[in-house]
Amino acid sequence: MAEHPAYPVGLRLSGRRVVVLGGGQVAQRRLPALVAAGADVLLVSPGATPSVEAMADAGEITWVRRPYEDGDLADAWYALIATSDPVANAVASAEAERHRVWCVRADDADAATAWTPATGHSAGVTVAVLTTDARGRDPRHTAAIRDAVVEGLRDGTLVAPHHRTRTPGVALVGGGPGDPDLITVRGRRLLAEADVVIADRLGPRDLLAELPPHVEVIDAAKIPYGRAMAQEAINDALVRHARQGKSVVRLKGGDPFVFGRGMEEVQALAEAGIPCTVVPGISSSIAVPGAAGIPVTHRGVAHEFTVVSGHVAPDDERSLVDWPALARLTGTLVVLMGVDKIGQIAETLVAHGRSPDTPVALVQEGTTAAQRRVDATLATVAGTVRAADVKPPAVIVIGEVVAVGPPAAG
Repeated sequence: MAEHPAYPVGLRLSGRRVVVLGGGQVAQRRLPALVAAGADVLLVSPGATPSVEAMADAGEITWVRRPYEDGDLADAWYALIATSDPVANAVASAEAERHRVWCVRADDADAATAWTPATGHSAGVTVAVLTTDARGRDPRHTAAIRDAVVEGLRDGTLVAPHHRTRTPGVALVGGGPGDPDLITVRGRRLLAEADVVIADRLGPRDLLAELPPHVEVIDAAKIPYGRAMAQEAINDALVRHARQGKSVVRLKGGDPFVFGRGMEEVQALAEAGIPCTVVPGISSSIAVPGAAGIPVTHRGVAHEFTVVSGHVAPDDERSLVDWPALARLTGTLVVLMGVDKIGQIAETLVAHGRSPDTPVALVQEGTTAAQRRVDATLATVAGTVRAADVKPPAVIVIGEVVAVGPPAAG
């Protein structure tokens, strides 16, 4: 008899009994989705992985610690059979058939009455893939299709042309440290939905080239502001475009709330009654050292790291940084926006007790194709910056962690 394709359906399992036989890796992968669906999960297995055991300890599932016994599936709506005993699997599958319980077999898809699709999620949409050709039961094939569809939904390349999602208001999106692949999935999706993008110079510029022609891209550095402060002009532009009913994305480098003046923009939008969504971004304070092979913490070397702005000198009356206190710390110091002040910063740290031999690394244009790393010490960093012509943006890492990984090339 010719084999027919599977009939796709979505099961509503909230409050309904689901029986899982076997507490190994298959159960570990499948249980979270069953719990998220609200299923009343009964696990029958003499043992379980630590992750599965933790779910039982947390009360997310009920665990009966014994092998499968006939009758375990009598009250089930759905069953997942995943033990290491093929005889028990076959007997349990036969019981599921008698009780008309849809049954997934991890060891034998042909003997099952249901198959688990490759699933993914994006913006309230669940993608479930079952292929029907000769490769239909190849999990790698279905997973590859799933990944392609989900990625298209997330980055906006797969959108129904007449049903583009739009969310009027403003989204403050952290674009990450520079590499366009390091923006969050949510941030990329909101960019794909935008009518207007107001972008910082340090945002991931490559993403702007991917935007459709109808999207208005505004360089925040070039907003005319006359006698008004530049930040006030940016706030005004956000409010003005949002009041026109447009979906506005404020694309910022790194994270909006790490030296990004993001809260000032949130406050301005709140005062204007404009809804605002904040999408955190990967901060360059951690990502850039990591990209250069420098851990900001390391066992036995640094149990702390401090992120500080270096845009004003230590002796500037506007500085809010307690530099003497920082000099007494033994952990890692990460300085942002401090290239032109690093000489004064190094002198201050040494004057208050930090060793002049403390390693320093400067990572310019971190995570981008132009990334380069220059190493020095607190004693030599001022001259090294001049000799190597280090330019902003650069993240400066001060501490013994600089010497943990491989040294700078060249």
